Amino acid sequence: MLALTGGIGADAALVVGVPHGQPPFAQAFFRNLGWRGGPAPARIHIPELLGDVLDGTINPGLVLDYETDLNHIADAYQAMGERRAVKSLIRVGGV
Repeated sequence: MLALTGGIGADAALVVGVPHGQPPFAQAFFRNLGWRGGPAPARIHIPELLGDVLDGTINPGLVLDYETDLNHIADAYQAMGERRAVKSLIRVGGV
């Protein structure tokens, strides 16, 4: 992150898809970092989407099916909200 911000660093970061288990709370504590989070209730969509998966309308293997840059992140959220995208990939700093 320091290289992307010219050595300044970031005031905040968004971490999506943190694995189950114990996140590095001790490291965060000693660096005076805060955590915010919540559940991702993906299972509530199973009844709505399972038929589409089974008939081939949706390919669950295509997880990252929308790509944009940080300046257009609102478009990614809109695409997911309108069900034009399942999961968006946001490229930062020309990566």
